[in-house]
Amino acid sequence: MDTRNIRHARRYARGAVRPVAIAIVAVIASLAAAAWFLIIKPHQDLVMTDSGGHPSTPVAADRVAAPAPANVAAMSLNQLLAEARKAMNEQRLLAPAGNNAFEFYLKALEKQPGNQVATDALRETFPFGANSAEQAVNNRDFPEAQRQIDLLAKADPANYTLTILRSKLDAQRKLLDREQQLASDKEKQQQLAAQKAVTDKAAAEKQAAEQKTLLAEQQQKAQQARAAQQQQAEARQATSAAAASDDTAGNGSQTRAAVLVKNSPPRYPTSAMRSSQEGWVEVNFIIGADGSVGEVKVIDAQPRHVFDRAAIDAVSRWKYQPALQNGTPISSERHQRIEFKLN
Repeated sequence: MDTRNIRHARRYARGAVRPVAIAIVAVIASLAAAAWFLIIKPHQDLVMTDSGGHPSTPVAADRVAAPAPANVAAMSLNQLLAEARKAMNEQRLLAPAGNNAFEFYLKALEKQPGNQVATDALRETFPFGANSAEQAVNNRDFPEAQRQIDLLAKADPANYTLTILRSKLDAQRKLLDREQQLASDKEKQQQLAAQKAVTDKAAAEKQAAEQKTLLAEQQQKAQQARAAQQQQAEARQATSAAAASDDTAGNGSQTRAAVLVKNSPPRYPTSAMRSSQEGWVEVNFIIGADGSVGEVKVIDAQPRHVFDRAAIDAVSRWKYQPALQNGTPISSERHQRIEFKLN
């Protein structure tokens, strides 16, 4: 046979087969598309409507969660799947307790083990449920996180994600315990520091008060010593005056002023000593014919009403040799300033 005829026959055969193959593929694609839109998809939509849906259906975010069914245990399989679908649409995967998609699907599996809709839904929503449990862990809502982890474990007990979630939950609990312990230790340290400050302040105030009291006692002793020296000097003067009186007693015509024979030093007021106050008091008093002192009155004082009582008490205890007029004891009046000084 002629070679050219053979090659021409082959090219013609290949050209005839190519349009046929394309036509066959187009027919098959058309039949598949028609089967999907006319048979498979309507069937799936019907199944979804009857069984409670599939987790891949878009979720309506603006729906408000309905209250949990009153008697979940008495619900039928279709009712459980419908409630699960509703919970999925309202994004109630794991919460609230008793009214979430996972619990409804698990109840459905209790009624019909191996239910394909519930099984597929739990498998496909497990990662989203794990995210919810992880968020509860991060928010340190430990009871809720533990409940959600336990619910996930019922759906897929062998899932490795549960191990990770449990580890995170344990770590967060330990971290919270450490933070609480540190806060407690810090509070105790602050309390101890405050208590020590109060104790130190009280000790310092007590020491200052003791030093002030000691200084006041020393100043009072010094005042008493000066008063004693003054009393001794006045006593010597009185003795000299008495001796002079004895020398002239025989003439019966002696006249003299009253002579101090007993001087009682004033007591320095404690309040004035503590505040380191000094001053003076001018008094007027009557010396009786028997040498006693009476009718003591404050004429002037600086500062007023601080040393008045001490001056009056001291002068009231003084004793005099009474004034004489022609050898006869008489009452007399005297005016005197009493000094109050610490040094």
